[in-house]
Amino acid sequence: MEKACGLHCTKINNISVKIGNEEILKNINIHIHCGELTVIIGKNGAGKTTLLKAILGEIEHTGNIVFMDQKDNITKKIKIGYVPQSINIEKHMPTTVYDMFASCITHIPVFLKKDKKIYNEIKEHLKIFGADMLIDKSIGDLSGGELQRVLIAIATKPVPNLLILDEPVSGIDRNGIKNFYNIINKLKSEYDMSIILVSHDLELTKKYADKVILLDKEVIKEGKTEDVFKSLEFKNRFEELL
Repeated sequence: MEKACGLHCTKINNISVKIGNEEILKNINIHIHCGELTVIIGKNGAGKTTLLKAILGEIEHTGNIVFMDQKDNITKKIKIGYVPQSINIEKHMPTTVYDMFASCITHIPVFLKKDKKIYNEIKEHLKIFGADMLIDKSIGDLSGGELQRVLIAIATKPVPNLLILDEPVSGIDRNGIKNFYNIINKLKSEYDMSIILVSHDLELTKKYADKVILLDKEVIKEGKTEDVFKSLEFKNRFEELL
């Protein structure tokens, strides 16, 4: 499918966060285009997690986030999907993938009898991510890669304008990482989705990012991966890794 970047974008406008007198984020302006993977990098304490929380509306901030439909030139309410870095799940937890998914998309109590229509709908959506065979499996028995696929499936139903992923491959093996990025490429090309990914893994960023944002309480450098990684701003912050 031909990339349709430019038809719409998410605009993060002048996001600033203060805690007491300390400025955690300062005037963050980022345009996230459709069909692109934008990776945010930065040292510990650079404000990456704070920025995600601000976008999600979890912490007080100034500025705003808007979704622009360039086709109709209309600003619409943004739909955001979110996959956290980790969720607390007890091993062998009896809740199934179906139970968790159904509780997120319906108001039907999960202890009631399975709704066949919803079950099939969930299974079809899981199939996009190669996770349909997991539908009856207990959440606590999933591997890291399996859980990640399930969480992405939940985060993309209904299809969001913006998908946010926080350190999504930490603790996942090499094969799981490859499967994860295959899914991301599919979401970009087939669903024309805007995606923000926070990562500490510079090698994976170099390999998969369409655009890189170097954050240090403000946007220090942004652009194509090669340009950011060759910049003086990058070298000053990651000198020990070069």
